[in-house]
Amino acid sequence: MQDIEDIIIGIFKESCHLKEIFVNENVVRIVKIVEVITEALKGGGKILLFGNGGSAADAQHLAAEFVNRFIIERPPLPAIALSTDTSVITSIGNDYSFSDIFSKQIKAIGKPGDIAWGISTSGSSPNVIKAFNEAKKLGMITIALAGKDGGNAEEIVDYPLVVSSNSVPRIQEVHITIGHVICQMVDYKLFQKPEE
Repeated sequence: MQDIEDIIIGIFKESCHLKEIFVNENVVRIVKIVEVITEALKGGGKILLFGNGGSAADAQHLAAEFVNRFIIERPPLPAIALSTDTSVITSIGNDYSFSDIFSKQIKAIGKPGDIAWGISTSGSSPNVIKAFNEAKKLGMITIALAGKDGGNAEEIVDYPLVVSSNSVPRIQEVHITIGHVICQMVDYKLFQKPEE
């Protein structure tokens, strides 16, 4: 039987290795996403984040980083996690369908030039895909954090970031790292190295 310490070390190594592979394959795309989010915020846009389960928690976590602060002291940035209002979610789910819980919110508060940032480890969660489709109709900029082969999201969104793994926990670990990196770089571009 494998020693528990070896299992723990193996999990950490796998997580680190996956992050290394991901950043080497996607650093240029991450830079572009940082630029797009920075421009949207400078233009008065907001970030709408959404996902299910652990991805809902990541959406909420990242919205808090933008609204409150990440590392540096700076003004709050407009971001909303669409997974946090239980009255809205349960009324839409009850009266219409669970697949509508994000798309109806996008339709209500999304504007052209806003960011629709969905998170789905499979890349194919029906309510996330429906939200992306609604966001596209409204002229919003779409970003997906996905896993596995990218699912349907990779084909739909403007900027997909796909973690090539079938392990949900490892995908989620990379997703929150990506989110933190994007927050830090947006702060850097907006407040530490403003454009000339």
